[in-house]
Amino acid sequence: MNIKGQTAYITGGASGLGEATARTLAAAGATVGLLDMNEDLAKSIATELGGAAAHCNVTEATSHEAAMESLRKAIGPARIFIACAGIATGAKLISRDGSATPLDKLTGAIQVNLIGTINSMRLAAADMVAIDPLDDGERGVIITTTSIAAFEGQVGQGDYSASKGGVAASTITFARELAREGIRVNCISPGLMNTPMLAGLPDNVRESLVATTVFPKRLGNADEYAALAKHIAENRYLNGTVIRLDGALRMAPR
Repeated sequence: MNIKGQTAYITGGASGLGEATARTLAAAGATVGLLDMNEDLAKSIATELGGAAAHCNVTEATSHEAAMESLRKAIGPARIFIACAGIATGAKLISRDGSATPLDKLTGAIQVNLIGTINSMRLAAADMVAIDPLDDGERGVIITTTSIAAFEGQVGQGDYSASKGGVAASTITFARELAREGIRVNCISPGLMNTPMLAGLPDNVRESLVATTVFPKRLGNADEYAALAKHIAENRYLNGTVIRLDGALRMAPR
């Protein structure tokens, strides 16, 4: 797909991977719509990029539906949809005293990362189906975000790993489902990225994480995620796949 002149929506578009992706796609000629819990920041960035923004809680059907309607009226439906909204949580099944961890502490990431992504995908797909196909038959592309924790989750990451594992596992399923509509579905699996999600870690912890990467020996940059998202949108033969973006990192148990 030629990105120039297309419309792209990005959840979590006000910061981190989402913001970088919005900037990259806007620079390539797309009109961007940002969906985020931080409406003020999203609107500020959208104004800078010549796009639009809307408050969105991806875990709530009505909130997400209203956000999509707002963007649809402002800039039209999206041919490119990128789901970046997510949270990182940590909890073990049992506490130090042997008692069971409260269930809500073990399901928060599932609600945001997995259910939220599926919520985004259903709405994005419905909009794309209603758009006339391009000359090559393509109607749109959906890009989701998993994590290497989906494959090598560390101790205490059960909730997070399960949420991201679900996103990764559903990629081929949804790609097959939407193929007849001319909609591609792909997934990016970042490693340790230099985003606000990791910004609060102490320097020694960050250094220990960097030491586990193979090459290059550093955290990933948000613009590298954005560059990959742009390539996926442009490359029509990429479909139904999960692409790791991790410097060959394989997470240790702890």
